[in-house]
Amino acid sequence: MSQLLILAATEEQNPLIPPIPELVIGLIAFVIVFGILAKKLLPNINKVLEERREAIEGGMEKAEAAKTEAQSVLEQYKAQLAEARHEAARLRQDAQEQGATLIAEMRAEGQRQREEIVAAGHTQIEADRKAAAQALRQDVGQLATELAGKLVGESLEDHARQSRTIDRFLDELDVKAEAAR
Repeated sequence: MSQLLILAATEEQNPLIPPIPELVIGLIAFVIVFGILAKKLLPNINKVLEERREAIEGGMEKAEAAKTEAQSVLEQYKAQLAEARHEAARLRQDAQEQGATLIAEMRAEGQRQREEIVAAGHTQIEADRKAAAQALRQDVGQLATELAGKLVGESLEDHARQSRTIDRFLDELDVKAEAAR
């Protein structure tokens, strides 16, 4: 060892390589500090890392559970939405059917009322025509009787004879009118 010391002393010392005694003392100090840190600090570090790992895994499990629950809620929501759309379509269809039925009923009712009005109008026209024909017969008969009375020069006041003559005359006019058609 002495030769080593002599050799080391004679040579120029490299500033990057520390002297051997310092290197040995530094190595021993490093091992002591590392041992103390390994005994005191490393368990605490491992404990904190383990707690963080468990918290992260627990958080991941919670996130996975929340994701599963969210997916379930989303599926339920989609099912409810589809059901609501189906119900809305059914209600729309029912409303259209009811509307069509109501329109058909209203048309039928309108048609029935129109037919009643037309029938009532025809009945009224026929009654008015008969009344007008009766009034015309009486007026024509009375005028004819007066005219005949003036032509003959005597009064034709016999009502029965007058009615028969008028009816016969008007019937002949009706037959001629029908034959002309």
